[in-house]
Amino acid sequence: MSQALPLRLHHHAWLTDDQEANRRFYEDVLGLPLVATWTESAVISGAERAYCHTFYGLADGGALAFFQFADPDDQKKFKTDVTFTPFRHIAFKVGQETQRAMRERIGEAGYAEPDTFVTDHGFCVSLYITDPNGLMLEFTVDHPDAEKIDTERRATAHADLARWLGGDHTSNNHWR
Repeated sequence: MSQALPLRLHHHAWLTDDQEANRRFYEDVLGLPLVATWTESAVISGAERAYCHTFYGLADGGALAFFQFADPDDQKKFKTDVTFTPFRHIAFKVGQETQRAMRERIGEAGYAEPDTFVTDHGFCVSLYITDPNGLMLEFTVDHPDAEKIDTERRATAHADLARWLGGDHTSNNHWR
């Protein structure tokens, strides 16, 4: 039975302690435009809370969104718990020229390892950077044979998972 899939990412929300530092990073360094700022007050978890909610646009209409509360106690209460790990990140597909331009702006802004690095995964090349809030972002350029790779992985996805769960942990990434 076929199920309808979500159309696209509408937005991913996170907390920021400094909306302006966040704007400089996302708009000035990465080039994602600030497309909306909502300043609101609402009852959240039983109390009236004032907050600012900003959105940085993606080409498909999706966005990265960031909250900041007016009251420092509210900010602390809802603070996003961040333990650094490269395995918790948001990945975006970009073209080679976009990734190159981002790398250039990131370098010009003074970011260096370990806050930013590039990894060739074989099936894609990824630029990683950690934002001012501790959120890791990945900007990925697909391998030229991305359609072929996707077809291979889709055809064996369930069998590969069963193999892994059965204890066979050998790599199936012959693209690396």
